[in-house]
Amino acid sequence: MTTATLSIDLNAIAANWQALNKMTGCDTGAVIKANAYGLGVDRVAPVLAAQGARKFFVAVAEEGVALRRVLGPGPAINVFAGHMPGDADMIRSAALTPMINSVDQMIAHVEALPGHRFGVQLNSGMNRLGMDPAEWAALRDIALAQNPTLIMSHLACADEPNHPMNARQLKTFREMTDGLNVPRSLAATGGIMLGRDYHFDLTRPGIGVYGGLPFADAMPVVTLDVPVIQVREVATGQTVGYGCAWTAPRPTMVATIAAGYADGLIRALGNGATFTHEGRKLPVVGRVSMDLITVDVTSLTEVPEHLQLIGNYQSVDTVAGFAGTIGYEVLTALGARYDRVYVE
Repeated sequence: MTTATLSIDLNAIAANWQALNKMTGCDTGAVIKANAYGLGVDRVAPVLAAQGARKFFVAVAEEGVALRRVLGPGPAINVFAGHMPGDADMIRSAALTPMINSVDQMIAHVEALPGHRFGVQLNSGMNRLGMDPAEWAALRDIALAQNPTLIMSHLACADEPNHPMNARQLKTFREMTDGLNVPRSLAATGGIMLGRDYHFDLTRPGIGVYGGLPFADAMPVVTLDVPVIQVREVATGQTVGYGCAWTAPRPTMVATIAAGYADGLIRALGNGATFTHEGRKLPVVGRVSMDLITVDVTSLTEVPEHLQLIGNYQSVDTVAGFAGTIGYEVLTALGARYDRVYVE
């Protein structure tokens, strides 16, 4: 087999959700957008539901429809994008709960689906989605009369515990919602780490469930093993790959492995990244190409059939650091060509 193997530990996903759940004294949902962060909503969602998650969050209505097919009736499926034009039939048929982000969305929702459940998203300072304080003040009584199921907002800097924006957003969210008889949610994974003041009635863990920071104690979820296609000795002064981007400083054994940016391993990985074999770090040399990566394996006495990028020796966040990005991007970019193996 030439394609790389992406192993996904469903038991670790379950354990991570349970660990995050135990940190709170409230209800715990699960963010499962982007096909469960690239890991497969059809396999991940039932595991989380079996652990007790009853409130799920997706980005758009189309994701909600796909999730409803997996979960069946019962669990709440909340849509961050709210009620967009053309969404009414999907929201109705899949029993989705749009998080209303504006006066226009509120009007569209009530007119198209009178009596259908909805939540409200507020802008507490991130300036991305949700109603500003003035907009919410003007619409609040009308929205509350329609019995929203949830009022939520999103923290901008929760992965930085000492960032002053956290306390500022908490204060704003309280000012916008204190005294209202509606469940509230402010914390995703990073917000859970900030403590009980941020938990309110419902938390929405995402990346921590899938093994990423800022949940430093998360169990690893993903292992990525890439087959070695060919090994060659490169003489001193010879170059490797497109653009002659790497020149051998000494005689070097170079392994060419079967993955590249078409598989979500972005070009920014390049020089400075490492693969591993039994804990030994092996540097990438040259550029990441569409289907191939070249790795210096000189330190190995025998080259194995596979080299590992993500696993017990390198987390998704370690790999993200090689490319100057975040674990979210690494996970969601993992391509369709991998042989996905689920561990249960």
